[in-house]
Amino acid sequence: MDKFPVHDKDFADILNEINLMCAVDQELREKNLESGDEYWDEDVDTRNTRRMKEIVQSIGWPTISKVGAETASNAWLLVQHSDHDVEFQEHCLSLMKESNEGDVDKHDIAYLEDRIRVNQGCGQLYGTQFKQEGGQHMPLPIEDEQNVDIRRAEMGMGPLSEQIEHMYKKYPFNKDKI
Repeated sequence: MDKFPVHDKDFADILNEINLMCAVDQELREKNLESGDEYWDEDVDTRNTRRMKEIVQSIGWPTISKVGAETASNAWLLVQHSDHDVEFQEHCLSLMKESNEGDVDKHDIAYLEDRIRVNQGCGQLYGTQFKQEGGQHMPLPIEDEQNVDIRRAEMGMGPLSEQIEHMYKKYPFNKDKI
């Protein structure tokens, strides 16, 4: 039995809407990876952010107990892509951290915290944000880098070296584009 049952009847419409917004978000990003900026539409992130603000205002953070693990992760992803509104990202991070233990995936907290820090020009804590340079995936600057794996372990994440390896698998370089 799930630790947090999903209350479908209470949040079914919101659950479906978040999942649909995330599907559109991911489709746009996949097309962008395949074809470059030809398919990019900044309005998608703007619309998603606007709607996520309304949802968060209405129900608080969409936690696992409210919308289920997949939709909670999709809500995080939409906020992760709200780089044009760092204040909203900070608000959501605060709500996520205030949630009951296990009701928000710790990985999501780590990724959003790093994203916000990078957006504010600070070093990241967990090494989740990367740049591609010279045919390599390189983490953006990390604060107190010698202890990054300790912080990652606290969030249930593997070492940074595994994250780097994952980046090469997920985002292989096209040698023609380097």
